[in-house]
Amino acid sequence: MKRPENCETMQDVRVEIDRLDGALVHLLAQRAGYIDRAAQVKAQVGLPARIDARVEEVVANVRRAAEAEGLDPDLVETVWRQLIEWSIAREEVALGPNGLKDWDL
Repeated sequence: MKRPENCETMQDVRVEIDRLDGALVHLLAQRAGYIDRAAQVKAQVGLPARIDARVEEVVANVRRAAEAEGLDPDLVETVWRQLIEWSIAREEVALGPNGLKDWDL
């Protein structure tokens, strides 16, 4: 792993970007596992996939994190809102047409 300032060639930069992309995909896969578990728990307790207050809490959290990292919080919010919508859609599929799925409860 090289820090950005230690990359001397485009190949160095590309290697590090590819490494980070792989790490991000790995983290997204882990997040998807938690989304699947959330759907199971929501089915058990009768919660819907979309909980607006939680959506806004997640957005506020990532905006703060973006600001702390020197990233554009509007850009991060846009990306996260798409991720959240994908996550909710994934939960809705898992929960089934009536809001619940047979999880072998």
